[in-house]
Amino acid sequence: MSDNIVFNSVSYSYPGDSKNVLSNISFQVDEGKFTVIMGRTGAGKTTALMCMNGIIPQVMEGKLTGSIIVADMDVAKYRVQTMTKHIGLVMQDSDTQVFGKTVEEDVAFGPRNYMIPREEIFKRIDEALERVRLVGYNKRGTSQLSGGEKQRLAIAGVLAMKPSILVLDEPTSELDPIGREEIYQTITDLKSEKNTTIVAVEHSSQEISQKADQLIIINDGTVAWSGKPSDFFKDLDLVEKNSIKPLPVSIFGWELYQNGLITKDEVPLTVTDALELTKKLLNGKKIKYSASDSMKTNLEVLSQPVLSIDNLTYQYESGKIALKKVSLQVEKGDFVAIIGQNGAGKTTLAKHFNGILTPTSGTVSVCGENIGKKDSSELTQYIGYVFQNPDHQIFSTSVYNELAYGLQNLNLSEEEISKRIDEVLKLTNLSQYRDEHPFSLGKGQRQMIAVASILVMRPSVLVVDEPTTGLDWLGVNRMMDLICELHKNGTTIVMITHDMDIVARYATRVIVMQKGGIVLDGTTQQVFSNSEVLEEAFVTPPQCVKLSKKLKPFGLEQVVLDMKQLAGMVINSCGEDC
Repeated sequence: MSDNIVFNSVSYSYPGDSKNVLSNISFQVDEGKFTVIMGRTGAGKTTALMCMNGIIPQVMEGKLTGSIIVADMDVAKYRVQTMTKHIGLVMQDSDTQVFGKTVEEDVAFGPRNYMIPREEIFKRIDEALERVRLVGYNKRGTSQLSGGEKQRLAIAGVLAMKPSILVLDEPTSELDPIGREEIYQTITDLKSEKNTTIVAVEHSSQEISQKADQLIIINDGTVAWSGKPSDFFKDLDLVEKNSIKPLPVSIFGWELYQNGLITKDEVPLTVTDALELTKKLLNGKKIKYSASDSMKTNLEVLSQPVLSIDNLTYQYESGKIALKKVSLQVEKGDFVAIIGQNGAGKTTLAKHFNGILTPTSGTVSVCGENIGKKDSSELTQYIGYVFQNPDHQIFSTSVYNELAYGLQNLNLSEEEISKRIDEVLKLTNLSQYRDEHPFSLGKGQRQMIAVASILVMRPSVLVVDEPTTGLDWLGVNRMMDLICELHKNGTTIVMITHDMDIVARYATRVIVMQKGGIVLDGTTQQVFSNSEVLEEAFVTPPQCVKLSKKLKPFGLEQVVLDMKQLAGMVINSCGEDC
């Protein structure tokens, strides 16, 4: 039996919708290869994945034409239960795939359904948990896991089935950089050790550029490009045309290419390649720069604490201590990024800012007042909190009603409510969806609805937990443009994120957490310059920082946070010899 996947002239439309999500699409995934599918949100990527194991058309129905052959089986002719013996699918939302009360119960769910012997099931549980860095989590309750831990658990549950084909829908979207590296190492191991055929939908470019054998770009339900990842990511015009996040080092190289210093084929895809290229161009010269070149300008901070945390400790009912005597102040006008590996305590800390969680000990104060003395309706006017998963805070039947809900508790007139909603809908580009049901829209739009429902309350501080998770590159830029506009107009921003490129580009202050405590707090440059603490906290700095540090012997003594700026320094330092 071959483990190839073949799409031949496939078109598909969902039930009740005449518009094709896939339009005459054809491609082949070869046995034992790692293929990545990328493209804009709504392009048809997830739909293509659900066609691979028969969910479409067997469960979701709709109109499907053309043929899909997986492991020599026509998916239209075999039950989903039969297909899942050969092909494992990990969906984008890990919450929809976590069934067990404990981690080991959840991983055992699939094998139990196929009557695997008990001893073999426990063996598979341990193997799968080791693959996804969850060793020792067997008895832990699934409700106590972070979003990233749940995502790894969902992958473990599928790995326990030992499929010959593994299909992953954004498998690393909620993982920290170390977690992403480990998942892709798992993929590499499965490919080399078991010849597993692997297909993944991804928005993250950095890992797959080196590890994938084939890249397929899908836009508007058709294949817009396919080939080797290296050929794609070296061409920034092609990357931009398809709205894919470029590799930071390729931005560096593209600047050199556009200035005539290198050929397109020489555009680097790794920090090592960029370093060797720079050494060659400098040819013994030192990099010229002034200290101000690498420093980020900051909105004036007025030294007025809007949020104060003092000796905050939080213990779950299970006895696990999530936060240990945490103290910090957020000043008016700050743009703070809270970073750290999954399970470090970032979200738990943020949920104390507006009273979602109550401290086991210690205090939380907003504008000088202990929040224990304020009711929730008062707090929403000071602290706005956007959840990591937008679906956890959306419950109304229309976008308008979702935005109106919080305002109706503030005793505002209908006229004022309508005015605020119209302003925020325009600000977030949601006006056209005013009367739509939120869950009829894509995840990126739901993410923006969650933000809009908070902005309409006009909070002084906006707390956003992973604001760009699951968004395509266009969505990331729209979200960050909005957050920056709010910051420019005086809103204090606290952002939790695993995207170090976002941190480097936007944050002016960074707080690093590890094991429930703060281990580093300073300007973005200061924090990213502290390699030792970052390594201990399992935080991987962005490529620009890595390259900056490797260029220290060539005269660059400060961390630079912008690749175009770094490229400009190299270009200016080369002189006429380049």
